[in-house]
Amino acid sequence: MHETDVIVVGAGAAGLSLAYRLCTPPPGRPIPDVTLVDAPAGPLRPPERTWCFWETSPGDFDGALTGSWESLRVRGRDGAASVGRPAPYHYKMLRSGAFEALLARRLDGPGAPRRVVARIDGIKDVASGAEVTGVAADGSPLALRGRWVFDSRPPRALPPARTTLLQHFRGWFVRTDRPVFDPRTADLMDFRTPQPPHGLSFGYVLPTSAHEALVEYTEFSREVLDDAGYDAALRHYVQQVLGLGPFEVTASEQGVIPMTDGRFPRRVGRSVFRIGTAGGATRPSTGYTFAAVQRQTRAVAAAYHAGRVPEPPPAHSARARAMDAVLLRGLDSGRVDGAAFFEGLFRRVPMERLLRFLDGDTRPYEDFAIGLRTPVGPMLRTVAELPWLPRRPPEDRRDR
Repeated sequence: MHETDVIVVGAGAAGLSLAYRLCTPPPGRPIPDVTLVDAPAGPLRPPERTWCFWETSPGDFDGALTGSWESLRVRGRDGAASVGRPAPYHYKMLRSGAFEALLARRLDGPGAPRRVVARIDGIKDVASGAEVTGVAADGSPLALRGRWVFDSRPPRALPPARTTLLQHFRGWFVRTDRPVFDPRTADLMDFRTPQPPHGLSFGYVLPTSAHEALVEYTEFSREVLDDAGYDAALRHYVQQVLGLGPFEVTASEQGVIPMTDGRFPRRVGRSVFRIGTAGGATRPSTGYTFAAVQRQTRAVAAAYHAGRVPEPPPAHSARARAMDAVLLRGLDSGRVDGAAFFEGLFRRVPMERLLRFLDGDTRPYEDFAIGLRTPVGPMLRTVAELPWLPRRPPEDRRDR
């Protein structure tokens, strides 16, 4: 039984960020003994992935960025473009491998977390804190005990909800024969894609040079596509919509992000907490997670270093979650045209204000003004309907 101050289960964005912040305390505060448990190679460890977020510069992780853009563009179904420079924000792309390497360099030396590779089978409260058990990479039993445990693994099941959609996507890192991209501008949403009957779809282009970009096809819908469906959608977008000409796919990525108004518990024991997506960090209306993870882990570390109970705070305000619940229900019911909704917002609302809104950083009067630029009738009908809708497991689609 290994004793430690803090155990962090999972070494993704949330787990690594928390370990980093715990092990870099304010001046005069001791560095806690932190054990970081990573999954063994295989299905429990996710592949290389991309995180995108916006923030003012400079940021904590600028040294590891793949790209950064001052200008963002949204294209309507007719090709009309809304372009904005949301100063002081920059839109940033960070690859997980570069993020992990950056934090490994920063945490190298005295006070670095103890790294353990293991499959975790159980987490439970004990008299002195919590106990984590599993199987180490060499097949031996693993037992850890800490005062606090933070579980950052993706949830095994989504909580009951009135609405559950999935943001699912496949992206290609492409290299073209001719210079077709503008590396100064990122395409945040391009609605020149076939739209599903419920939800929405869009293209997403993050150029890193005139010849290279990450190009993704994304849907918000109830069900994911099969491999043939994603490849067909990407080929159509790349060839018919963007007209890239000859190109090479140098890498690919794929993912599924839950978009739900379900309630994610952040405290699941006296000494056990959940962080990241499992702790409600994913914004239900957009799927963005990374920036909320940074806010959440920063608050946890500050509470720990101050000697308080380090319970993760809500990643998003109650007001933001309520507005997201209305939008999700509107999209899922077909009452709200998703492409028209987002296209209209980006056309009518200054981009800097809209990004603050999506971050939950706007004031009530700003939220009200933004709400007037949405389809008011369908949204009000959805507001009236929501209190009467039961929360059901995501797999239960009856009467939906």
